[in-house]
Amino acid sequence: MHHNFLFDLDQTLLDFHASEHKALGIVLQANGLSFSEEIYQKFKAYNKYLWLELEKGTITRPELFTKRFQYIFEQCEGDAAALDPLKINKDFIRTMSVNGVLMDGALEFVKKVKENIPDARIYIATNGATINAKGRIASTGLDKYIDYLFISEDMGVTKPDAAFFDICLERIAEPRSTCIMIGDSLSSDMLGAKNASIDSVWFMPSGDIEKAMTEYDINYAASSFDELYLILEHYKRR
Repeated sequence: MHHNFLFDLDQTLLDFHASEHKALGIVLQANGLSFSEEIYQKFKAYNKYLWLELEKGTITRPELFTKRFQYIFEQCEGDAAALDPLKINKDFIRTMSVNGVLMDGALEFVKKVKENIPDARIYIATNGATINAKGRIASTGLDKYIDYLFISEDMGVTKPDAAFFDICLERIAEPRSTCIMIGDSLSSDMLGAKNASIDSVWFMPSGDIEKAMTEYDINYAASSFDELYLILEHYKRR
């Protein structure tokens, strides 16, 4: 048996927002539109809302990609009348894919896990676009330490749906008791782990932590990679 660690990608190992900020500015300005911190913050907020709707099943991925750029075109100075939101979205994802940014200490952490926890397997379990995830992972060197990628676009289902984790568990082919989900999102990672009846670590928790841990049946919480390593080491001994 192995110790099967399923990691969310964004805001867990990779700094999604840093990559997103850079790529959005490049793509909007290349198409004659303005870009500012205010525009980015509006995009970030609306994009988060749309991903939550996708997790609930109220919109589709193409609708999410279309809506977020239709919205942001309205916030920019410049002529967006001839721009195709889906084409701009494709350019945006491609630009993000070559601009991966690690969370501080992430690369050292995964290296330490692989070197010091016997039989550790590191999986990525992420919602998002395949080219974006794979490209950013490769551009940061994380790919050398990852055993397999579970990406929602490839799988046709998103976290927190239990079906997402059913696919993961089928591929891992070991008992649920050997698997633990690590991520920052309550609505995606922690609820997904609860739905799949696997253990979980809430990474970088905020707000009413005690209430959230009870509501989502979270087993552990970690505020740093050092804390997270100690939890995984303890989980291994268990």
